[in-house]
Amino acid sequence: MTAKILVVDDHPVVRDGVTLLLRSDPTLVIAGSAESGRAAIERVGELLPDLVLLDLRLPDMLAPEVIAGLRRAHPGAKIVVFTAHGDHQGVVAALEAGAHGGLLKDVAGTDLATALRRVLRGERVVDPRIMPDAGQRTDALARSGLTRREYEVLRLAAQGKTNPEIAEATGLTRNTVKTYLQSALHKLGARNRVEAIGKASEAGLL
Repeated sequence: MTAKILVVDDHPVVRDGVTLLLRSDPTLVIAGSAESGRAAIERVGELLPDLVLLDLRLPDMLAPEVIAGLRRAHPGAKIVVFTAHGDHQGVVAALEAGAHGGLLKDVAGTDLATALRRVLRGERVVDPRIMPDAGQRTDALARSGLTRREYEVLRLAAQGKTNPEIAEATGLTRNTVKTYLQSALHKLGARNRVEAIGKASEAGLL
């Protein structure tokens, strides 16, 4: 099975570099590229790629905005943010907005191909240099029984976001957000969102 990839970066050298890095893997095909967030959202609807490799810093839009737009235009695409800096907060914001992975641009070709294939299989892949504690959090998440979506919604609630704001950030409907939150509360044995956030924090999830 070949997977189509859209590369979004405002530097031609990066777009060309990714093409070269992935050329040795016949299962990953560069379907096209875009140099801005707006162009990416337009192109994703035309190309319908399996995966979008997205530069964290684009000239026209913040990564979370681009991710929300991409998900509206083509909900089936996996999104991996690509950054030159181990910008922890930027990557966290992108993951919270619905990205499926975060990689540093100095990744070697074989590692890049492997990471993208893992994301395409449904895994969440984050370079440990960006988020060293991501592994511990993943273990805590597995123990809690929360799904990724429930966790994502709870994290945004912990930042003080309202249900409509969480819906906007994740591309979910308000009803779906409410359902995920209620499910998270139930799994954590909490009566309300404040208690749920406290319990999730104690469990090392937030």
